[in-house]
Order: sequence, then structure tokens, then C-alpha cells
Amino acid sequence: MKKFFFACALLFGLAAGAQINKVSLQASGLTCSMCSKAVKTALEKVAFVEKVMVDIKNQQYNMSFKNGQAIQLDALSKAVEDAGFSVAKFVVSAKVENVALQKDEHVKIGDSYFHFLNGENKSLTGETSFTVVDEHFISPKQFKKYNGLTKMECRQTGRAASCCSAEEVPAEARVYHVII
Repeated sequence: MKKFFFACALLFGLAAGAQINKVSLQASGLTCSMCSKAVKTALEKVAFVEKVMVDIKNQQYNMSFKNGQAIQLDALSKAVEDAGFSVAKFVVSAKVENVALQKDEHVKIGDSYFHFLNGENKSLTGETSFTVVDEHFISPKQFKKYNGLTKMECRQTGRAASCCSAEEVPAEARVYHVII
């Protein structure tokens, strides 16, 4: 048991220095350049966003963030929805050092908690990208596909639950579900 708590403390200690560098999202429902501009403008209004670069051909938005600001991924998804569109894909890139994953692992990166649904026995070091598979971050069809990857309670609510307490995730903290 002591080894388990030591491993968790080590994991969170190493991940705590990790930071989200950028996000790349694809929007769906765009039909013209005005639609693309509406999404870009909405994303630029999010307080912690520094820069939004648009790849019109792929309907993709690549964002970088202001230093020292907390990044709230839900705010990015909401900005797209408030512009009248939906998120089809949401990829987070972060610099991490020596994070050893197990299935259903919860890892803190920056100010956010991520529940890795896959990647068992993988070690993450350096620039790492992973896809958020929560509702409002992917298409409904994709959400249905990934929803069955775990039976843990936090998957249903998006909030820390009894399944997260062993890893010291604060009660009711937002937990994003991701795949490598």
C-alpha cells in the first residue's frame, strides 16, 4: 500500500510541473469563411487565449495560451458552441516528464485533471498530445464509441468521484477523459 501511495505522489509530483502548451480543435457545421471567422473571433475572446491560427481547409483552430493563466478547456468548447457550431475533435498538447500511465489513470497537467482511458504501460515524456473524448469535445458518434472504455463514475459526470479519491483528485474537480 505504501508503494502505491509513493507511486501516486511521484506521478503527481512529476506531472505537476507539466503544462498545457496548445490546443488544436476542429469545428463542425462550418459552411463558409464567415462561419470560420465567427469561431475564430469567439475563441480569441477567451481570456487565456493568446493566439488563434486557422487552417480553413481542415476547419481546424490551433491555439496558444498566455503565460501564467489557468487554462479551462470547457471555456474553449463553450466558445465554439456559443458561436453556433460544435467541436468535432479536441487535441491537447502538453510538455510532460516521466509520466507512467496505467489504464484509468488520473494525471494532473497544469491546473486540469485528465483521466487516461488507454495508454496502459506507456511512459510519457516531452511534448505529448492526447484527444479529449468527453461530450462537447467530439462528435456524438465518437462520444458513444469512447463512452464504454471505462465504468468509472467520473466518466459519467465529468467530475471527480469516489473512483478518483485514491489518486487524491479534489472532490468535484473537473476531470477530462482522454485517449493517447
